[in-house]
Amino acid sequence: MSFELIAASAAITAALVFYTVGVFSERRDGSLKLSHVLLFWAGLVFDTTGTAIMTNIAQTSGAAGFGIHAVSGLLAIVLMLIHAVWATATYVRHNERAEKTFHTFSTFVWLLWLVPYIIGMLVGIPAIHLQTVCAVGTSVLVVAAFAFVLLRRDVSRHAR
Repeated sequence: MSFELIAASAAITAALVFYTVGVFSERRDGSLKLSHVLLFWAGLVFDTTGTAIMTNIAQTSGAAGFGIHAVSGLLAIVLMLIHAVWATATYVRHNERAEKTFHTFSTFVWLLWLVPYIIGMLVGIPAIHLQTVCAVGTSVLVVAAFAFVLLRRDVSRHAR
């Protein structure tokens, strides 16, 4: 495994950690704090860095293209950018109504971000190495399961 691949994998996994901690601590706290905003920006920076390195690896190896992984990854980064900007604006303005909408959007973006992350894992890890179609299907099922669990938790929390 090359140093570039290790660096890219570490950066994207750091993005997963920062982003997940940011989204779920914001959900738990019920309000948007500066620490959440900083975690969202850190997730974006690490994901963009890891993706740039992965793109360089793909271009160098001749595997570059606009497959579903590249397209979903780009969409995820764009959504993360929108999310981080919105988090910053919402935090600065202290708008409670915008904050309530933001909580839902935050979870939605996190779930969508997981799709290219899981696709990359399933296609890129030699021991698994699924074909793209199987990886996409599996990642969508995993994300749907996460969404179902989160929805059930939200519904049961509101029923109390």
